[in-house]
Amino acid sequence: QVELVESGGGLVQAGGSLRLSCVASGNIIVVNTMRWYHRPPGQERELVASIDEDGYANIEDHVEDRFIITRDKEKNAVFLQMNDLKMEDTGTYYCQADLWAIEGGYSNLWGQGTQVTVSS
Repeated sequence: QVELVESGGGLVQAGGSLRLSCVASGNIIVVNTMRWYHRPPGQERELVASIDEDGYANIEDHVEDRFIITRDKEKNAVFLQMNDLKMEDTGTYYCQADLWAIEGGYSNLWGQGTQVTVSS
């Protein structure tokens, strides 16, 4: 079965850094755009960054000076480097991918999320 698995979250002090990873596995034909979403406590998830199959990246304005999204297309992986973390960055980070699979065709796949907690 096709899966998306995130990792790299944890507890970090304000001003610190974390690098989130997401890897897609299974009977995948091709992975197109991959995205990172952030769900703050008590709020709905919101797009943070995206990167397409050609490596073109887009980062939301409020974090573009601190976050970087990269991709390893061969490994079906996407990463989110988060620098100068602030308490408002706390929440669950989800990986999402648009992909073609051998079974199921084209679909949007979501990971289970990884928790990031920024402390003072």
